[in-house]
Amino acid sequence: MARIGVINISDGRDYVHGGIAEFILAGEDKLVRKLEAAGHEVVRARQPVSANTIATSVAKEVEAAGVDLTVLQYCVWAFPHFTMLAAGQLTGPLLLLANIDPVQPGMVGMLAAGGALDQIGRAHTRLWGDPDDDDLIAAIGVRASAAHAVKALRGQTFGRIGGRPMGMNTATANTDQWQRLFGVDVEEIDQWEIVRRTEMADQAEKTRARQWLEQHANVHYDGKKLTEEILERQIGSYLAMRELIDEWNLDFTGIKGQPELTQYFATMDIAEAFLNDPYDWNGPKEPHVCATEADMDGALTMQILKHIARTPVLFADVRHYHGDRDIWDLCNSGQHATWYAARSDDPAENLAKVHLYPEVFFFPAGGASVQHVAAPGQMTLARLTRNDGDYRLQLMLGEFENYDDATTEELMKMSTPEWPHAFARLDAPAEVFLSRFGANHIHAVPGDRRAELRAVCELLGVTLDEFTRG
Repeated sequence: MARIGVINISDGRDYVHGGIAEFILAGEDKLVRKLEAAGHEVVRARQPVSANTIATSVAKEVEAAGVDLTVLQYCVWAFPHFTMLAAGQLTGPLLLLANIDPVQPGMVGMLAAGGALDQIGRAHTRLWGDPDDDDLIAAIGVRASAAHAVKALRGQTFGRIGGRPMGMNTATANTDQWQRLFGVDVEEIDQWEIVRRTEMADQAEKTRARQWLEQHANVHYDGKKLTEEILERQIGSYLAMRELIDEWNLDFTGIKGQPELTQYFATMDIAEAFLNDPYDWNGPKEPHVCATEADMDGALTMQILKHIARTPVLFADVRHYHGDRDIWDLCNSGQHATWYAARSDDPAENLAKVHLYPEVFFFPAGGASVQHVAAPGQMTLARLTRNDGDYRLQLMLGEFENYDDATTEELMKMSTPEWPHAFARLDAPAEVFLSRFGANHIHAVPGDRRAELRAVCELLGVTLDEFTRG
């Protein structure tokens, strides 16, 4: 889940600390045990802080362990300057945690320490309660997950393959702003590298991968836009991207695709879908975020969502609103990871619901579109967009729905049936969403992840723009 540092702050008077040390350690034991049971890795300070020298030394040790979040625990009254000294050695987010005990004034210690941090402008979060309270542990976990996601971005590299597609301003971003806000570098790579490396990709693997797809998915060859040769070209594009990712140490990527590759080479649907998947024909792997149309802010949103949810992330166009049903058709040219077809750990279960259809008239070069209908369930939908140059995270809860075959076919035919679809009921009125949403692409992960994303916004200094029906 996350790596959490725990430092207990105590009283600086020897005769007082000696009488409360066991009480402090008992409270710390309980907190550590509960955090570890929740799946977190805990880095525990070697002793409670009862002197200024201990404050700096244990904080340095916790910092050196590379924690995502440091919890400063207050089981008793604590000298506030110990917190200040420890905080000076800690570069990551801080969470001040007070016990609730009428005998030992831990809450007083937290408030005194928090006020001192406020006076120097050091951001922190405050929580209070008993570590046996599962809601408290969950709240710490939310903050730790957000801190992990933010920390994981820093030092990462985005591979931008091909540049801006079709004049799409919302698919481009300022690289200086990315470096300053998120700590992310951008590597510019020409699409010719995909073409060149595809031709050199191992033919035996291309054939083996094609046969694997034919065995597990539903492949609809037409002899024109989708042939064995074109499908193997798309597979070769995936292998080319894997080479580029390894060679350039790319943490997440985006492929322009349109119009050059889609007109003269092949669509990137196979490459994009299986990069985002947690498997390919060689077995399980780490999902690699890859955004179609080289959408930079889309890819960045997806990378944050991946760090939080630890699942593949869905990428889609906001294609159509069915007003009679209050349902959105989130549909894009083959970008959806096949995992979303059933959200199963078994690739065969997902791929049984996937159809590889010949691409439509938008893409004369041809290729397979990776078509399926996303499995039902609660989803968090989000997108980083910019308003007058400033980043905001547009966030909402939704529900993916499935219908009977006849209804599904009817709905798909209204847009592009060869492409993947997610039929979503959003927690936002259509008139509000369409008036305010700042892009044509949207992204999603399973479950309710809004709390973590709110904390991410706070840690990054990014405005939260949350959509609700209230």
